[in-house]
Amino acid sequence: MFLNENIKVFTGNSNPALAVAVCKYLDLPVGGAKVEQFPDGEKVIKLEDDVRGRDCFVIQSTCRPVDENLMELLIFLDCLRRASAQRITAVIPYFGYARQDRKDEGRVPITAKLVANLITTAGANRVLAIDLHAAQLQGFFDIPVDHLTGELVLSKYFRQKNIENLTILSPDVGNIKTAARYVAHLGGELAVVHKRRISGSVVKAEEIIGNVEGRNILMCDDIIATAGTVCSAAAMVKKKGAKKVYVGATHGVFAGEALKKLASCGIDEVVVTDTIPLSREASEKGLIKVLSIAGMLGEAIKRIHRNESVSSLFNNVLSK
Repeated sequence: MFLNENIKVFTGNSNPALAVAVCKYLDLPVGGAKVEQFPDGEKVIKLEDDVRGRDCFVIQSTCRPVDENLMELLIFLDCLRRASAQRITAVIPYFGYARQDRKDEGRVPITAKLVANLITTAGANRVLAIDLHAAQLQGFFDIPVDHLTGELVLSKYFRQKNIENLTILSPDVGNIKTAARYVAHLGGELAVVHKRRISGSVVKAEEIIGNVEGRNILMCDDIIATAGTVCSAAAMVKKKGAKKVYVGATHGVFAGEALKKLASCGIDEVVVTDTIPLSREASEKGLIKVLSIAGMLGEAIKRIHRNESVSSLFNNVLSK
């Protein structure tokens, strides 16, 4: 794959394995940079490659430790700007703070907007992200945003499994549109969970709208955090006579006791992408299957560099 020497792809410390896979797809070396930490905890970044007049991409998920990875991204962007890069794209496979996107009660911040402002101020000219939790977060940025979805990769995987008697289960009412797209890709029926959030970590599924008895269930969402939603829904569909239960998500955060919940709630397979590196605990348990979004991300980077359409990538990925 030919790309001229004007492009440079760098990586922070949050997900270097993904960056290596993306660069392999692009047939490029990972950009040279040293990320060091002073004894007092401050970070400093030193570019080892000349970036003057270059088209630069920084791959950095703002996953755990969220604040540390976010700060590293901001320093990287500022470093590239001060080194006279022609264009800087922040490639953020997982965007931390995305769920703090509105004031749902008094005296709380809209942190997603704050982070968007910080990224722009640090020097990003555009953003490439995957599943921002809510599509309207693109409007939080005052620079262009290319928004990809893990749905492309997940749909391809589950389509190859040829699951019979399939019901696509939306884990909540807000996810119905996404579930309907999976029905369009995979066939099957559609069902919806009516749930009630008791606290930030506790979610109770109260009723299911649709037929799940004797069916194989697929739940797909953008993120698995505490796993409360999917585990509650899985227990309910099993109780109502469902056969196998599959879960797919773009971002495997697996916070708190999520892995223990997933291992004990009757789910047959959990599939996530590598926007967030899988922890050692999750890898050892063997419950989680990881799909790579490196090809999709690499293709998007190539198209941005060439000023080509990114939206047409969606159909191309699904057709392969």
